Amino acid sequence: MKHKIIYLNEERFVDTPISVLDIVGDNKDIFACYVNGRLRELTYVFDYDATIEPLTAKDRDGKFIYESSLRFIVAMALNTVYPSAKYNFSYSISRSIYLTITSKEIPVDDGLINKLNRAMEKIVEADYPLNRYKMPKDEILNIYQEHGFYHKIELFRYRPEPTAHIYECNGYYNYMYSRMVPSTGYIKKWKLRKYDEGILIQYPRPDTNGEIPEFKDAPAFKDALAKAKQQALITGVDSVIGINKKLEREGEIELINLAEAVHSRQLAELGDVISKNIKNIRLICIAGPSSSGKTTFSNRLRIELLSRGIKPLMISLDNYYKPMDEIVKDEKGDYDFESIYSLDVELFNQNMSDLIAGKTVNLPYRDFKTKNRTYMKGVYIDKNQPIIIEGIHALNDMMTAQIPEKNKYKIFISPTVQISLDNDNPLILTDLRLLRRIVRDYKFRNEPASGTMAGWDNVRKGEFKWIYHTQENANYIFNSFLAYELCALKEHAEPLLKAIKKESEYFPIAERLLRLLKFFDPISSKWIPCNSLIREFIGGSCYQEEED
Repeated sequence: MKHKIIYLNEERFVDTPISVLDIVGDNKDIFACYVNGRLRELTYVFDYDATIEPLTAKDRDGKFIYESSLRFIVAMALNTVYPSAKYNFSYSISRSIYLTITSKEIPVDDGLINKLNRAMEKIVEADYPLNRYKMPKDEILNIYQEHGFYHKIELFRYRPEPTAHIYECNGYYNYMYSRMVPSTGYIKKWKLRKYDEGILIQYPRPDTNGEIPEFKDAPAFKDALAKAKQQALITGVDSVIGINKKLEREGEIELINLAEAVHSRQLAELGDVISKNIKNIRLICIAGPSSSGKTTFSNRLRIELLSRGIKPLMISLDNYYKPMDEIVKDEKGDYDFESIYSLDVELFNQNMSDLIAGKTVNLPYRDFKTKNRTYMKGVYIDKNQPIIIEGIHALNDMMTAQIPEKNKYKIFISPTVQISLDNDNPLILTDLRLLRRIVRDYKFRNEPASGTMAGWDNVRKGEFKWIYHTQENANYIFNSFLAYELCALKEHAEPLLKAIKKESEYFPIAERLLRLLKFFDPISSKWIPCNSLIREFIGGSCYQEEED
């Protein structure tokens, strides 16, 4: 029986099983394909009617496969140069991977970078096949034992399936919890850079049209990552294994309280700084990317300041959206709510200036159901009463251009995740926020996970354009990650992700997130405090009104 295959709008018919690679040919700019909407490696063999869509570095899923394959080659090259080297990967500034060498006897210098680069070039030039094998867990554990991958052995305890996959390349074994390119020759572009005590690895990305982004240093973000990593290490929650073990040994309440204490300490630090300079600080600006927890954080900061005799006024920038007929549209003609030009910047500046000057102001309030604007009349503040403003553009200087810098205190909030599945596989920084948003959108807007995913690329595009650069000018960076939150999100997110059908274009994203969540032991939300930041997403927050 012949099967119809559609590729690049051309039809062909075959009567035997065929691989994706046979269809796309030897084009090493294609890293994988969608086969009837499902993400498949190029080595995938099938015998049914199919539409094939190629994935390159310009595509989201193409980027994930390239980056995972690149990590494999870096690890393989390091094993060639220093077979006994201990290392770990994390994500870092300038949208890059960060390689830390934990073996003290190996100097991280230009000499190491040159050796690593040459070893990688040789591996790529040889174009070794990346062979994928499915084996019983016991066999893979033996391979890990032989190669000293003890960090992977412990993680296998939390893998429910009796079998697993592993990749072999010229005698080197590893697994990156991802699909891979068929051979090393596909990984043609990277840049290694000495940075602090480790090595930055840059690679092509879809947000830069499939090219390697220009390197941009970000000292404030770097320090926030280092601080998050140190905090995770000292509390023993720098990995899935560490989190699960803490749950097993000390219980849910201990892990929840530990994570909440980290947030409380950061709030206390902010309270100290703001209270000591309250004569100058009139505007407390809070910004961060989507699903960072800005609303709950703003409320908790307000309580922290109230405990010190400071009575802030809270204002959300969401109330300053223009009427719908004035909202900016993007290149596709869709409403662009991420743009600062969709906000009434002039009115906001005037309102803030008037309030700080002691005037009485009528503040706008936007009803998001009707899209209409009403006003809260007769609002004023006392001489030493600060204003807390919260929104994605709160740190943008355009938003507060009329307010002197000395009167502003800027806080950037984001979940700075520095935990990993194992030494080779760090958690993707944005996956946590996507999970938060999926759960929240369903809980409060009855939006299916696919609906959230549909808009996620536009959200991310807006973050790169409007938000991330403002982090470098912040006075304080608040890490909103909670060590237990993936355990708590699991019971809420898994059913929503499993509801996405295999035929959906969003199934590859759901599949990736489900592979992540399966390693975390679940916890009940019973002991999570009502003022916890995670309640903003799973429900039960004392700062939110929930519909019956």
